[in-house]
Amino acid sequence: GLHYAHKPGVARELNRYMAELCRRFPQLTAMATVFPGEEKASQILAEAFDSGLSGVKLHGHVQCFDMLGAGMHEIYRCCRESGMPLIMHVGREPKSPAYACDPYALCSADRLEQVIRTYSDLRVCVPHLGADEFDRYRWLLDHYDNLWLDTTMALADYLPFDNVPDLSKMRADRLIYGTDFPNLPYAWDRELKRIARLNLSPQRLAKLLAQNAIEFYRIKLEAA
Repeated sequence: GLHYAHKPGVARELNRYMAELCRRFPQLTAMATVFPGEEKASQILAEAFDSGLSGVKLHGHVQCFDMLGAGMHEIYRCCRESGMPLIMHVGREPKSPAYACDPYALCSADRLEQVIRTYSDLRVCVPHLGADEFDRYRWLLDHYDNLWLDTTMALADYLPFDNVPDLSKMRADRLIYGTDFPNLPYAWDRELKRIARLNLSPQRLAKLLAQNAIEFYRIKLEAA
């Protein structure tokens, strides 16, 4: 379950809502959120983790943060010290004139590399396969063990790109099936149908659809 605070002062209530959803639906693994740079950000996240939330979701296009800014380092340290993963939408696309900032000015694979190199024990996932810097993110996957990419929207033939990478040629243990369900502008199963047409091996398919997410989020499965 992913959400993000679009302004300071709303994260606590959003996190409480997500924690309650997890209590009602124990099959749900949900993230916390915080607005980078807001007062008592570490305390907000500590409370969220204590309530059962399993990491942090941030959105660079909406929250307009600098990945290398002081407020972000506070979040990185908090996640690292708590052993929690961080999902950051810091690929440059999809871009929209509705955003209050230019994601091309704030989001880049090179800036992300500085983060994962500095915080080598922080688990980071970037959605959309890092769109639109696909080749650069593929290179980062091969060189950093603390980076994952998810496939959200990148496999739906919705984004205006013709250079989406071949998943069979990317690091099998660092790709996670992702979706923006239920807020989708296309049929919910379009991405799964695309994955089925890729003819991935059973081992690679299992990693993509389940095992890598279990590792990234450190999900504890109950024995059948």
